[in-house]
Amino acid sequence: MSGFEERKKGFEAKWAHDEELRFKVMARRNKLLGLWAAGQKGLSGAAAEAYAKEVVAADFEEPGDEDVFRKVRADLPASVSDHTIRRTMEELLMTAADQVQKEVKK
Repeated sequence: MSGFEERKKGFEAKWAHDEELRFKVMARRNKLLGLWAAGQKGLSGAAAEAYAKEVVAADFEEPGDEDVFRKVRADLPASVSDHTIRRTMEELLMTAADQVQKEVKK
């Protein structure tokens, strides 16, 4: 195998690894968001876990975050602002990234 082919395979492997991590981080963020939203709705225990799974599943409707935002926005009362939801999404993204990085390092 030539040096070029080895580099190409290395880049492809890194890209695949990075995409897998990105997917895990987004799924974790969505689960955390679902648990947060469940708390806002007064859900706990198994009901909160079930709702979090619904939020994770909502992310497969279209690329980007808008499908998740719309799901949570539709389910929360108007007293929870759009800004609060989006800010929480950003904060939980950082939390999820930290959690996934810690798991990878184990």
